[in-house]
Amino acid sequence: MSLIVSALVVVVAYPLAYYLALSGTPRKYVLLLVLIAPFMTSYLLRVLAWKVILGDTGVVNTFLFWTGIRPDGHPLSFLLYSRFAVMLVLGYVWLPFVALPIFVTLESLDRRLLEAASDLGASRLQAFRRVTLPLSLPGVAAAFLFVFIPTVGEFVTPSIVGGSGGYMYGNQIQQVFNGGFPDWQTGATLSLFLLGVIALLTLVFVRFLRLGEVGAA
Repeated sequence: MSLIVSALVVVVAYPLAYYLALSGTPRKYVLLLVLIAPFMTSYLLRVLAWKVILGDTGVVNTFLFWTGIRPDGHPLSFLLYSRFAVMLVLGYVWLPFVALPIFVTLESLDRRLLEAASDLGASRLQAFRRVTLPLSLPGVAAAFLFVFIPTVGEFVTPSIVGGSGGYMYGNQIQQVFNGGFPDWQTGATLSLFLLGVIALLTLVFVRFLRLGEVGAA
């Protein structure tokens, strides 16, 4: 679930960061502030708000009843207490943190390289594929890591909107430690395994980032 969320959020955040960094709009920093403005409120309140939106009598299902798309009393049950709900909320929560490193990478891109590609006859798509995308890969890798590491151990969001269908690894660790009869050995083993996986992936991504910096140089 963390891999899927991280990949999807990067795919969604990249065009957004690309527009903010390279469109030349004078309001890009205002738009960036609008992007991060919701995250000045409590994390828990934002997750609970999604529970209200996705519930059987929430905003989405009520709208479907009102428009006649769904008959009354037959809500879309997969919207809440499911893997879909967990991935949707996690994607919403971490989207700005993914967009920011990509934005910084694209913002620091040497525009003369794009001008040179255009002078050599490259189309905008070719310039993006051969210049912009390779040079922004370190930022993409960092963005992926920013969202993957926190979501691997996430247990608050699955507990609120996931139910049994959105159960994650962090929920198991939390239950082992905080259950009626805490099993410290099992909890420690699970935690160390998760720490090892995250450390290994971090080393891989750091190696990738260094290779990207060398290639860019």
